[in-house]
Amino acid sequence: MSKARKKTTAPATFEAAMEQLEDSVGQLESGELTLEESLEVFEQGIAASRACATLLDQTRKRVQVLVEKAGGDLELDFLDASPEDDAA
Repeated sequence: MSKARKKTTAPATFEAAMEQLEDSVGQLESGELTLEESLEVFEQGIAASRACATLLDQTRKRVQVLVEKAGGDLELDFLDASPEDDAA
């Protein structure tokens, strides 16, 4: 089995997806892969990138909070927003 071939299962964590993406980039930058291996590694990198985006989106959704303002309007706030951000 060549060094380009790896499991194509989606990483379970953001960190694992980032590691897989960084590994793919490193292999592609090495210039040691055949065209077919490069395409396979590229596809793995795209899958890892999509996994990162999905995991980040899921995390963002988990920290969103809808806060009802006076008058019944809803405002989207983030749990990590500081009071200084609201003053700006």
